[in-house]
Amino acid sequence: MTADGPSRQVPGDVAADGAAYVAGFACLVGRPNAGKSTLTNALVGHKVAITSSKPQTTRHTIRGIVTTPTSQLVLVDTPGLHKPRTLLGERLNDVVRETLLEVDVIGFCLPADQKTGPGDSFIARELKEIQQGKRRPVVAIATKIDAVDRQRLAEHLISIDQLGSWDAIVPCSAVDGRQVDDVAQVLSSYLPPSPGPLYPQGVLTDEPETIMIAELVREAALEGVRDELPHSLAVVVEEMVPREGRPADKPLLDVRVNVFVERSSQKAIIIGRGGSRLRQVGTTARRGIEALLGQKVYLDLHVKIAKDWQRDPKQLQRLGF
Repeated sequence: MTADGPSRQVPGDVAADGAAYVAGFACLVGRPNAGKSTLTNALVGHKVAITSSKPQTTRHTIRGIVTTPTSQLVLVDTPGLHKPRTLLGERLNDVVRETLLEVDVIGFCLPADQKTGPGDSFIARELKEIQQGKRRPVVAIATKIDAVDRQRLAEHLISIDQLGSWDAIVPCSAVDGRQVDDVAQVLSSYLPPSPGPLYPQGVLTDEPETIMIAELVREAALEGVRDELPHSLAVVVEEMVPREGRPADKPLLDVRVNVFVERSSQKAIIIGRGGSRLRQVGTTARRGIEALLGQKVYLDLHVKIAKDWQRDPKQLQRLGF
């Protein structure tokens, strides 16, 4: 990375097949739980964003990078746009709006297993203002088509068309891979010409390891909990240090992580009876962290209470928001 953005690798401005090389940024937006993170992972072909059945899972913009011989598509995954109830919610919405003004193309995700509603109309109005004020192509993406039959999909595509004026409409399933390549091709078709890739070959994300580790822990902690907990859960990596005295061929990384909740009742949910649930969270998260880092990890989890942190500016800043 340079002070002005990602470092450029410059192989020339023409791809191997003679086509002009294009590279740029795409932002996936949609209401919470619209399938944005799952689609990001499917497009990249690797897990770079956490997923959950609970809404408001994503809190950081995650860049997933899709590189082909003719293009490089840098995907920016955002929190779901929603009517905020807390200071955290307001800040998450601000992140989305700021991101929309900086990308080359916008993908508007609308899940096929849910009817378009007020939340989608709210986002459509926001996108219309961006289209008019600072021209950005918007591709409507019908996600989760694996969850509906052909009749329901046809109805969904009609409702999407009636919701706004889109540059393209593409149905896909990130779960079974249907038309995911089509989404990548359509988004890439709106990218500007580039001397070459924005990021080196083989790079899948520019997200710091500490953030990805925190997200993996939060994803594991979100599984199977009550609906109110996802909004109250924050994770911070306190330290990552190699274990001293280990053989060179068998290194071990000590990772200390704090999981913050807002109330003692939520702490009890995370820990579980006799610590059983926290152990399960640790086991699941550790597998993901070891796959990410490519080495053995000792994960030390601590659950702490940060009372009403979603509404406290100082605590939000301390927790990375």
